[in-house]
Amino acid sequence: MLAAVLAIGGLAAIFGSLLGFAAVRFRVEGDPVVDKIDALLPQTQCGQCGFAGCRPYAEAMAAGEVEINRCPPGGEGTIGALADLLGKDPIPLDAEVGEAKAERTVAVIDEPWCIGCTLCIQACPVDAIVGAAKQMHTVIADECTGCELCLPPCPVDCIHMKPVETAIGEWVWPFPGEPLERHG
Repeated sequence: MLAAVLAIGGLAAIFGSLLGFAAVRFRVEGDPVVDKIDALLPQTQCGQCGFAGCRPYAEAMAAGEVEINRCPPGGEGTIGALADLLGKDPIPLDAEVGEAKAERTVAVIDEPWCIGCTLCIQACPVDAIVGAAKQMHTVIADECTGCELCLPPCPVDCIHMKPVETAIGEWVWPFPGEPLERHG
């Protein structure tokens, strides 16, 4: 019995060492440009750009396969930041992918009308909706990115988009002549 435990332990140590060596030796470096582009995107994972999420869109931009103007949630601010990063001229948002929103919104479920079909849960790319089958659902507002992907599948139209309220403590007042900058 002891011999079997020692043999298995020895094999585990050998294979663990081999895996550790392989992880170091064959490590794949990420593209730092893709990482910088991805950091500028809003991380809504909404797919409005035509890609499955923000990371695939960043990879396509870094490869030069797609323009910088396909992110409606990011709007003109993101397009400007991407243009600065990539050394391109800012261009208007591509009308084919949608239009930029003036303010951030989150989904709100009118819970008495919710039938618990779970279609919104399946559609949410960031798991911001919780609930169970045949039970009412609710949205975790801090997790909701406002992508609106939960709206079309809802059979009873009980989901609405509401603007995010800004508390007075979040207001930032610039000094005269200085650009508005987020502090803290």
